[in-house]
Amino acid sequence: MSDVRTITTEEARNSLLKCFNKKRPVFLWGPPGIGKSELVASVTEDLKGYMYDLRLGQMDPTDIRGIPFYNKDTGVMDWAPPIDLPDEATCKKYPIVVLFLDEMNSAAPAVQAAAYQLILNRRVGKYHLPDNVVMVAAGNRESDKGVTYRMPTPLANRFIHQELRVNFESWEKWAVENKIHKDVVGYIASAKQDLYDFDPKGASRSFATPRSWTFVSEMLDDTTTDRSTLTNLIAGAIGEGLAVKFMAHRKIASEMPNPTDILEGKEKELKIKDISAMYSLVVSMCYELKERQDKGAKEADFNKNIDNFFEYMMANFETEIVVMGARTALTTYDLKFSPTKLKSFDRFHDKYGKYILKGSKNND
Repeated sequence: MSDVRTITTEEARNSLLKCFNKKRPVFLWGPPGIGKSELVASVTEDLKGYMYDLRLGQMDPTDIRGIPFYNKDTGVMDWAPPIDLPDEATCKKYPIVVLFLDEMNSAAPAVQAAAYQLILNRRVGKYHLPDNVVMVAAGNRESDKGVTYRMPTPLANRFIHQELRVNFESWEKWAVENKIHKDVVGYIASAKQDLYDFDPKGASRSFATPRSWTFVSEMLDDTTTDRSTLTNLIAGAIGEGLAVKFMAHRKIASEMPNPTDILEGKEKELKIKDISAMYSLVVSMCYELKERQDKGAKEADFNKNIDNFFEYMMANFETEIVVMGARTALTTYDLKFSPTKLKSFDRFHDKYGKYILKGSKNND
């Protein structure tokens, strides 16, 4: 039985905050494309800090230790400190500075040895880390078949190790905050297993990860790309099989009613009953509602939009999708409204409230 405990990116965020508070170095392990560096950058931004991003796999020992030179003033050998490490002037501008040592276990043993003193004593040679610097390292697991070196036990013992796993709910929250294309979010909502399909034993150069789905989102934002070229590019990001599935889903989803018409009460009936397209339609409606909320829609108008959202789901979707839609709107998109001012809420709560409550308990 494996003794490795895995956590979601949301749980890892909490771990990082606690370790930062205690100035304990953290090592984030995880497969490629899961979003380790994005997580560290996001936490740093939330803390209004600054991040030094060092790719140790591309560095030499002197990049950390510095290089020796003859000091003519003292007549002895001295050390020129490395320019890439945090300096006092920069650190004084921020409440916290994160030294991110990415690809650490991809670094040659000599580089890891140079980093050891920095991690152990917060200094290397004459260089000292400023007091407000915290350290995070990251790397892929040996089982991921990347270029890795076994980390020396004394070095490994200096870190608090956290291994990440892919989790749809954590990714969805991140995707909404980072405006990932609604077609991507809608598709993944209906096919959660396709968020990540990396097989270290496989020969494919393209595979689905949170990172590669971000590439897909960026391609979809360019509306000038023809369908054939778009399919080629998406296949190059997530693999041909998934690209074909995703493009087929997108074609059907494009034939669904306009979310704006639904929220305005102009569209009441759903004729296309494709499950994945239904998921995508729910996400599209949530996107539209979130945009209206952020733009400061009048309360009365917004409540009508929310009413039409619930009414449409109850009239056209199976229970699973209705419950998913409500949770997505309330939790992921954080839509603000007063239930007592909705005509549909009592009926919705009587019919689906127990499922919402059950799902909330399961997620705790």
